[in-house]
Amino acid sequence: MKKVHFIGIGGIGISALARFLKQQGYEISGSDIKASKITKELEEEGVKVTIPHDESAIENPDFVVYSAAIKESNIELIKARREGKNVFSRKDALPFILKEKRVFSVCGAHGKSTTSAMLSSLIDGSMIIGAISKQFGSNMLLREGGNIIFEADESDESFLNSNPYIAVVTNAEPEHMEHYNHDLNRFYGAYTNFLLSAKIRVINAEDDFLSTLTKLHAIRLYPSRDIKDLRYIVKNGEPYTVFTLKDLGCFEVYGIGCHIALDASLAILAALNDLPLEAIREKLKEYKGIKKRFDIVKNSKDFIIIDDYAHHPTEIKATLKSTKTYAEIAGFDKITVVWQPHKYSRVSDNLEAFTHCFEGVDELIILPVYAAGEAKIEIDFEEKFKGYNPIFADRVHQEDGALLLLRDDKFLKKIDKGLVIGFGAGDITYQLRGTF
Repeated sequence: MKKVHFIGIGGIGISALARFLKQQGYEISGSDIKASKITKELEEEGVKVTIPHDESAIENPDFVVYSAAIKESNIELIKARREGKNVFSRKDALPFILKEKRVFSVCGAHGKSTTSAMLSSLIDGSMIIGAISKQFGSNMLLREGGNIIFEADESDESFLNSNPYIAVVTNAEPEHMEHYNHDLNRFYGAYTNFLLSAKIRVINAEDDFLSTLTKLHAIRLYPSRDIKDLRYIVKNGEPYTVFTLKDLGCFEVYGIGCHIALDASLAILAALNDLPLEAIREKLKEYKGIKKRFDIVKNSKDFIIIDDYAHHPTEIKATLKSTKTYAEIAGFDKITVVWQPHKYSRVSDNLEAFTHCFEGVDELIILPVYAAGEAKIEIDFEEKFKGYNPIFADRVHQEDGALLLLRDDKFLKKIDKGLVIGFGAGDITYQLRGTF
C-alpha cells in the first residue's frame, strides 16, 4: 500500500484529493496549521492528521503533496525534500490523480463549485469538488467507472493539469492576478489553453473574454436569450429556480437567482453528451445545493440565517440580488449582511467594487479581514464604507436561536428577527453556525 502525505490537508480542495486516494486504497496522512471541521472529519475517517505542522509528520511516505497555501519555509516540506521524497504541489499531483479518467472539468471565477455539484447530480461518476455537496454529504464521491467531475482551479493554473474530456467555463473574470504577474494576456491565455485541451467545450458565451473566442468550436450558452421564463418559488422555506433552456423545455433546480439558472444550464449542456434529456430533467431535481452557497443554516418564521461563500464583489452583488428576491417571496422586509473580508490583497485590488456591492442592504456588519496567511495591508474600512453606517464587530456567534455581535469580548447587539446573510471564505461559516 502506497503512503501519501498531504501538507495543508484541511483545505477544501486538497482534502477532496486526499479522500479520493484513500478510497482507492492509499494510506493517507496529513497536517495543517490548526484544527478545523475538515481535519476532525478526516481523523474520523481514519486519516492521521498532525496539528500544527511538524517534522514528525513525515513518516516515510511514498510521496508528499502540498497545497498552494504552503510556503517553501514549511518544516515538513523542507524535511521531505531533504530526505529525497517525491514532492509534488497540488497542481503537479493532478496528472497522477486524474490519469486515465474521463474528466468533466469545471472552472471559472464564479459558480464553478455550484456547476460542478450540479453536474455530479447528473453524471454517473466520481466527484472531486471544492465544496460540500449536500446531496452526497461530502466534497468527494468515488464511483465505479471512468467518469469524474472535477472542480478545476485557475488560481495557480492547475486547471491546465486537469486532463479535461469536457471543459466547462462559467466565466473568466480576472482573479488571482498576483499569480499571473498581473498579466491579462497570460491569464486569458491559460483559459484558452484549458479549453483547447478538451475534446468538448461548454462556455458562457456572454462572458467578456469567452465571447471573443468566436473561432473556438464550443457549445455556447447565451444566458440573456437561451434562459427564458425565469421564476422563483419557495417550498418549506427552501428556494428553487424554474426556467426554460433553449428548446429543451422547463427545468427546476434548488437555489435562487439568475446565476443558479446559468450554472444549471451549463451543467445540462455538458450532460447532454452522455444522458437523455428527460433523465437530466429528473436528475437535476436531486441536487440539494452545496454548503456555504446560499446555505440556510437557520430557518424559522421570523428569523433566517444564510451562509454564503461569496468573497468577491461580483459574487456578493449577484447573491444579494437573489437574497432580495428570496426575502420578498418569504415575507422578510429587512436584510442584514455580515461580511468577513477575505484576504487583504483581494480587498485592496477590488476596494472600489466592494464599496458598491452592498447597496440596498438594511444593515451592514463588518468583521476583521480573514488574512489567509497574507501580510496586513492598511485599509480604512470606516472611511470607505461610511455610507453604510456599518457596525464593526470582532465576531458573531449563533446562540439560542439568535445571532450575537461581539467586540473586544463585549456584547454589542443581538439579532433574532429578519433575514441575515453572511459573506466570506474564512471562518465566518463556523461563527454563523455557532460552532466557532
